[in-house]
Amino acid sequence: MTVRLERGTVVLVDLDPNVGHGQKSVRPCVVVSDPMVATDQRYPLVGVVSLTGPEGRGALYPKLPASAGGLRKDSWALTDQLRSIDKRRIVAAYRVLDPASIEAIDEGLRLFLGLGPASGPDASLTAWL
Repeated sequence: MTVRLERGTVVLVDLDPNVGHGQKSVRPCVVVSDPMVATDQRYPLVGVVSLTGPEGRGALYPKLPASAGGLRKDSWALTDQLRSIDKRRIVAAYRVLDPASIEAIDEGLRLFLGLGPASGPDASLTAWL
């Protein structure tokens, strides 16, 4: 069975084994890969951002409201924990986040990766820390 992984889909991922400070165990993540990569079976990897329940602070940790993409509680995207995973690590796929939530994650990724100006006049990472 092939699961269609749109960008912004909330997925349950087995992140073990893990070393260091990264999130581990089976937990929710958001697919952030380009839609062509995420849905094409020729590419075995997909980029995800881990989610967490404890409140994050700052633009690197955008809040995702309960019910967004099928989440049961308010969650925060850990954009500084972007990682590529084999698609076989995905245990379940839920719904796609709303456009505002995806944009908030994109903003955090732009800041974390230094990919051009974020929105606003003081849009550098140091302004958000």
